[in-house]
Amino acid sequence: MVLSYKMKLVRDKIPDIIKKNGQKPICHIANDEEYKEALLKKLDEEVKEFQHVKTAMEIGDMMDILDAISDVFNFSKEDIEKERVKKNQERGSFSKRIILDKIEK
Repeated sequence: MVLSYKMKLVRDKIPDIIKKNGQKPICHIANDEEYKEALLKKLDEEVKEFQHVKTAMEIGDMMDILDAISDVFNFSKEDIEKERVKKNQERGSFSKRIILDKIEK
């Protein structure tokens, strides 16, 4: 029996887990462009999951995806942190919870 399943990026151990459950995973290794596209789709998926289930696990999933994205696009953690701090210094963070309702002329 073949289960219909949409292609998606999965964690490295998922094929082994599927095999241990008596099923046969059909997989391939993504090329660079497919991997980049799959990571971006996976980030969208994880953000949507967090919007429904607000758990530390879902934040961890998003962080794993962001780490992989930074690696594949060649952004070092140091450069990312430098840019984050710079933006916080120039424009602030989100800690004051400010909601912009409108801008009047």
